[in-house]
Amino acid sequence: MVVEAPFDRSVQDVGNILMMEHVNVLVPDQRLAQIFYISGLGLTRDPYMMVGQDNMWANAGKQQFHLPTRGQQVLRGVIGIEVPDIEALKARLEAVKPLLEGTQFSCSVDGDAVLATCPWGNRFRCTQGEAYANEWPVGIPYVEFHVPAGAAEKIARFYREIIDAPSIVEDNVAHVRMGLKQELRFRETDEELPPYDGHHIAVYISNFSGPHAFLNARGLITEETNDYQYRFEDIVDLDTGETLFKIEHEVRSATHPMFQRSLVNRNASQNLQQYVHGRDALVP
Repeated sequence: MVVEAPFDRSVQDVGNILMMEHVNVLVPDQRLAQIFYISGLGLTRDPYMMVGQDNMWANAGKQQFHLPTRGQQVLRGVIGIEVPDIEALKARLEAVKPLLEGTQFSCSVDGDAVLATCPWGNRFRCTQGEAYANEWPVGIPYVEFHVPAGAAEKIARFYREIIDAPSIVEDNVAHVRMGLKQELRFRETDEELPPYDGHHIAVYISNFSGPHAFLNARGLITEETNDYQYRFEDIVDLDTGETLFKIEHEVRSATHPMFQRSLVNRNASQNLQQYVHGRDALVP
């Protein structure tokens, strides 16, 4: 017997991308990176991995920023960050301002959000939001890329048909769903975009071989890393093969040894003046 469904079941579809794990941008100075990402944004330096001066992993809930010391990269768009206390974030960014003088650092308030720019020009929109309600109170809910006018529909189709990720377009922005509460956004712009400089994102996918077969047949795989990881960077028009946008995807399988690795997150509100025993760690 066919029963008329009272709910839109497609709303709960997760899709093939299980989660976005990290955003990787090169930085030229670890000291300035630590001031901005750790002291300013309130993130946590991973205490177990990349603890030297050649790289830093900054934990943000279940996500990370990877910050190798090998030059400078700027993501063409905006990175969304959720924080547990927006007023505390404002105070931290104000406190680090003198230490970042002479760089591209800036911060301002836009309604309920705080807009921050790192010392090298990467832009962040920080909110005290609800996307991570009942889970981690800090995280990276989205990365928004600026793409050429007319590209959003074709990009959404690429992710829908090749990556098997639910994707829609609203107001010239492609929204690509990742896991439960993350998305990639591709916002059309008429402005001239800077050349791609190699920054990348890392995603875990459940159907690991399907996208690989399509990409490999068209010569789009840029790195065959190991059994459980490969990379590609060209998002292409499925009709013409034309490259619509470049962003390297570090594609990982669910068998990757770091999948669902537990990340240490500190409670950035702890301080000497208002210390609370047992509250050093940020908990979901």
